[in-house]
Amino acid sequence: MLLPSCVMRAQDIPADGAAVSPVMSQLSDYMSRAKDQPLPDAVIEQAKLHILDTVGAMISGATLPPGKVALAFAKNHPGERDATIAGSGLLCSPAEAALVNGMLAHSDETDDSHAPSHSHPGCAVIPAALATGEYYKINGAQFLRSVVLGYDIGTRVLMTLGGAEFQSETHHDAHGMANTFGASAASGCAAGLDARQMRWLLDLASQQDAGIAAWQRDSEHIEKSLVFGGMPARNGVMAAELIRLGATGVSDVFSGADNFLLAFAPEANPGKLVEQLGQRYEVTRTNIKKWTVGSPIQAPLDALELIMSQHSLKRESVERVVVRIASSSAKTVNNRQLPDISLQQMLAVMLVDGTVSFGAAHDLARMNDPVVTEERSKIQLIGDDELEKLLPKLIAVVEVSTKDGSTYSQRVDAVRGTVANPMPRAEVVTKFQDLTESILGKTHCDKLVEFILNVERATTLGSIRPVLRESA
Repeated sequence: MLLPSCVMRAQDIPADGAAVSPVMSQLSDYMSRAKDQPLPDAVIEQAKLHILDTVGAMISGATLPPGKVALAFAKNHPGERDATIAGSGLLCSPAEAALVNGMLAHSDETDDSHAPSHSHPGCAVIPAALATGEYYKINGAQFLRSVVLGYDIGTRVLMTLGGAEFQSETHHDAHGMANTFGASAASGCAAGLDARQMRWLLDLASQQDAGIAAWQRDSEHIEKSLVFGGMPARNGVMAAELIRLGATGVSDVFSGADNFLLAFAPEANPGKLVEQLGQRYEVTRTNIKKWTVGSPIQAPLDALELIMSQHSLKRESVERVVVRIASSSAKTVNNRQLPDISLQQMLAVMLVDGTVSFGAAHDLARMNDPVVTEERSKIQLIGDDELEKLLPKLIAVVEVSTKDGSTYSQRVDAVRGTVANPMPRAEVVTKFQDLTESILGKTHCDKLVEFILNVERATTLGSIRPVLRESA
C-alpha cells in the first residue's frame, strides 16, 4: 500500500482548525485500515519475535527494582480485572496493566531498539496492544497488525522530529514521545477506530506527549522504565478508550495553528510521517539485543566471544583486553555501578563464564567477586573519536593479549541482533528461555513460546492469559 510523499513544511499548511492536510488524511486512513490489512510473512515473523522478546523482558523485569515498583502499584489497584500483568497472578484495568507491563518491559536494557529513530518501541507498543487487545477480545491477527502499526507510527513521528539530534538539541524526552504515538496507534488499531477517530487519537497522543531528557540522570532505571515504557503505554490505552467512549479532538494536530510540529520542530517535513508507509515496516528495522546489557556493550561482547571461541582462550591465559568504542558510548558504560551497564564488569563476566546470562548481568554481588574483579582489572576501555563519527552504528574493536605473547583482534561492525546481523528464531527463543525459565519453569515457558509464535491463530487474545500469568 504505497502512499505519495509530501514535502510541505508545517508552516506551509493553511491554519484552518477544521482542515485535514493530505498527510493527515493519508496517515489516518492507513491507520484505520491496518487492522484488516494482511501483512507480508517476513513482517509477521519479525513482529512475533519482537513480541516474544518484549514479553521476556516483562517477565524478567519483575525481578528488578523498576519491576518491583510496578508490581507493587498493580497490587495497590485490585479493582478492574480486565488485563493481565505478565509473569504474575495479577489482573488490572487495561490502562494500569499497560503501565505496569511497560515498566516491566524496560526494567533494564533487555528490550528492543530502533536505530533510525533512536527509540525503544517494543516496551510501550506491545504492552498497549496487549492490554487493549485483551480488553476488546480481538484475535491474534489483529493483535499482530496493531503491534506492527505501533512500530510504524511512533518511530516515524520521532524521525520526523529529528531522532536523537532532536533530544540532544531540545532536551525533550524523544523516547517517550515516540512511544506515546506508537502505543496510541497500537491501541487505536486494537480498538478498531475509524479514520476520523484515528485523527482524534493522534491529537490526544500529542497532548500527552511531554517529558524531558532528565531521565538520563536516573541511576536506578526506575524513572527511565516509566518514561520509556509505562507512561506511553498507559497513555496510548487511555486515549483509545476515551475515543471509543465518545471523546473527540482536533482534526489535524500536525497542521494548522499551534500544531504539534510547530511546537516541537517547526522546520520538520510532515511528509516523513507517511514516508513509505505500507511498504517499509519499522518492526523489520528494529534490533533485538542478544545480550541483556546496555547497547554500547553489545559489540564488545560479540567481539570478545568471537575471539575466545575462535582461539579457545580461557581467562587464565589472558593478559590484557583493550576495548575501543565511540567516545560518548565509552562515557556511558565506563565502570558504572550497575553491572549491566558497566563494560568492564560485563567483559570480565564473559572471561569467567564464557557467556553473559541475564542473571550474571544483574548480579550485584559479583561486582565484588574476587575472581571477577581480577579479570576486570585486565580490561582497558578507550573512547575512540573516529568510531564516534560512525554513530549511530555501534562499532567495537577488541584486542586481547595473552600471557604467551600472542595478540588477537576483532572488529564488530554489525552487532548480533541488529538488522545487519539478525538473530534467527532459535536464538531469540534461547534468549527468552534465559529470561523466563527460572521464573516460570520450563514447561510454562515452552507453552508461552508456542502461543506467541502461533499468535495469529488465536481466535481471541484473551486465551493468552493462562500462559502469560504466573502459573499455567
